[in-house]
Order: sequence, then C-alpha cells, then structure tokens
Amino acid sequence: MIELIVNSLFLGVGLAMDAFSVSIANGLNEPDMKKTKSLSIAGVFAFFQALMPLLGWVFVHTIITYFKIFEKFIPWIALILLLYIGSKMIISALKGGEEEEKKSVLTPKVLFVQGIATSIDALSAGFTIGEYGPLYAILCAAIIAAVTFIICIIGLLLGRKIGNKFSNRAQIFGGVILIAIGVEIFISGMIK
Repeated sequence: MIELIVNSLFLGVGLAMDAFSVSIANGLNEPDMKKTKSLSIAGVFAFFQALMPLLGWVFVHTIITYFKIFEKFIPWIALILLLYIGSKMIISALKGGEEEEKKSVLTPKVLFVQGIATSIDALSAGFTIGEYGPLYAILCAAIIAAVTFIICIIGLLLGRKIGNKFSNRAQIFGGVILIAIGVEIFISGMIK
C-alpha cells in the first residue's frame, strides 16, 4: 500500500507538469484572477489528470487493441489543441484589445480544452496502473488529482504574480508557453 501511494505521488507530479505550465500561462493571462476561479481551474486539471489514467486502466482491462491504434494520435491532438489556444492568446495580446477581451480568453470551453490537452498523454499512465485492482486504480487516480490540484494552484499563483508585473507581454509569454508545451508533447510522443 505504501508503495502504491509513493508511486502514485511520483506519477502525479510527472503527469501534472503540463498542467502546471498551463496554469502559469493562465495566471499570466489573468493576473487579477479571483480565488474561486483559481480553484476551479485547478479542479478541472485535477479532474482530467485523474480521469485519463482511469480511462487508460479501463482500456487495459477491456479494449486494449483499440487503444493501441488511438495512441499514435495523442501527440497530434495535444499539439493541435495547445497551438490553437496559445495562438489565440498571442493574437489577442498583439491586437491590444480591451482589457475585458483579454480576460475572456479563459472561457469554460477553453479551460475544458486545456484540461484535455494537458492530460491526454496520461491515458498511457493507465497501462502503468493496469495491474491494480479497481479500488487501487481509483486511489491512484485520487492521489494524482490531489497532486495536480496543489501543483496547479502553485502555478496559477506564480503566473498571477508575474502577470501583474508584465501585463500584455505576459499574455504573449503565456501563449508561447502553451505552444511550447504542445510541441514538447508532440515531440516526446513521436520519439516513443
């Protein structure tokens, strides 16, 4: 049981790094973000980081053949989603639109897409927990969610602190971070 918890903590930290980087970008984009929104953002990332390994676990126990076919598209999906969101942030900042327009970049739809894009590679983590029984798989997912939540809150706080100092340039930087994460997921996925 201790080994499961330790492994899940490390797995959670590893899986949360993309969500951490996107959280920094979100904080940069909206330096005056309310605490409730920060908690919601961290909650969305935590939810998806827990859901994807569980889906992977289900695939291991049910339709592994179909998942293997889908696995090669994961880097492409993450790249396209993060390129879209990052480009949108950069374009919005360069247009120099109204302050309200800049803050509306992180809509629930965009947050949903970010949650999927940063956690889709965690489907493969379902293979690493494939030998767990259902309760242990759920416990592992809960630990991953808790770790992700905490890491994302830290990322949002860092981004907000930096965003207050750099204003419009922070939004451009946040967009560049999202694009870089997409490229990194793509490259590491293609190397596997």
